[in-house]
Amino acid sequence: MSAPQPQDHGEGLLALLREGDLVVEGRVVTASNLTLYARVDGPDGASVPCVYKPVSGERPLWDFPDGTLAAREVAAYAVSEGGGWNLVPPTVLRDGPLGPGMCQQWMVVDDAAAMVDVFSADPGADAPPGWRTVLRGRDEVGRSVVLAHLDSPALREMALLDAVLNNADRKGGHVLAVRGGQVVGVDHGLCFHVEPKLRTVLWGWQGEALLPAEQDRLERLAHLLEDVLGEQLALLLSPTEVAELDRRIDGLLHAGRFPRPSRSWPSIPWPAF
Repeated sequence: MSAPQPQDHGEGLLALLREGDLVVEGRVVTASNLTLYARVDGPDGASVPCVYKPVSGERPLWDFPDGTLAAREVAAYAVSEGGGWNLVPPTVLRDGPLGPGMCQQWMVVDDAAAMVDVFSADPGADAPPGWRTVLRGRDEVGRSVVLAHLDSPALREMALLDAVLNNADRKGGHVLAVRGGQVVGVDHGLCFHVEPKLRTVLWGWQGEALLPAEQDRLERLAHLLEDVLGEQLALLLSPTEVAELDRRIDGLLHAGRFPRPSRSWPSIPWPAF
């Protein structure tokens, strides 16, 4: 049996991630929390590469409860699937060699397909055609530069998903172009805070009106939150966090627009990549 492919979000892949033998093969040394490259092997020969983040390897944070980041990653996957975004790789909670943690399918990245980038530009200039300017500034030697992201339907959907999740850490390196043309977002441990903390490099659509299809996604998500999705999230988040998620969805529907950066909270994560 061949290994499940990246686009397979079915129960077979999720069951393999939950129940397969988890074998650690290496470590992602650039990650701030313990992040391990691994694989899960099934009894029938199926195997899939994955990321394993044990709760024991999470660094304490001043603004998020200790030991909750893995569950938040799983909750982000559940919301992405519930809203029909399919922008988060299949993610589960499970036990492993270093204890309970998050296990997520490893995605093979197309290194030639940058989604977020920094361009040299004249002062006041915008990004090249096909890109959306996020901010203008100067680099370490004083040259004028522009931080921008692709003007992509998939990134627009990810920007809306981040607003729903209250994602406090959407760095450029967390936006992946996967071989085959798929776009996914990773590293959702800093989501679902009860206070507004949206920090993202995907501000290109700030203030723009939501499209009818985007409003439909939000309405679908609101209905699911009253049913099966709410039951799932109750096992992963606090009651207050689930209630705030519901309020954010209602707020987006009421406003009918993408949010704008907050003046009381840094709007772009540091570093941006």
